[in-house]
Amino acid sequence: MRILVQRVSHATVHINGEKKSSIGRGLLLFLGIEEEDDYKDIAYLCRKVVQLRIFDDTNGVMNLSVSDIGGELLVVSQFTLHASTKKGNRPSYIRAAKPETAMPLYEQFCKELEQLLQKQVPTGQFGADMQVEMINDGPVTIWIDSKNRE
Repeated sequence: MRILVQRVSHATVHINGEKKSSIGRGLLLFLGIEEEDDYKDIAYLCRKVVQLRIFDDTNGVMNLSVSDIGGELLVVSQFTLHASTKKGNRPSYIRAAKPETAMPLYEQFCKELEQLLQKQVPTGQFGADMQVEMINDGPVTIWIDSKNRE
């Protein structure tokens, strides 16, 4: 399971020209799921995201988590995070989980975040063509792969 974390001052997801979800200060999370991912990957990434200290404290040092600042989370599924570009110029998505595997894991990931954060976590729509608008604060962008825990 891979996640691209972006610290944002604002983020919005539109589908077919309609606003689906929006957050203020917090984290925009792009989530990519592989066939072999399971609950252990979800638990690891959710804890990591909620505890990730990438917000400035009063001294201007990245020392606070999204929980510490009362920030929000927005989760968007993105199978392209598992693109392989080793051969040719057309990415291969063979490592990305099929929808029947990925969708339940995506939903469980969002539920786990809600439990840890103790608030509702807005989302995109699994499998939809989405337009994501955001203001990356910093910019701060972090890549986390649950298979690289060591």
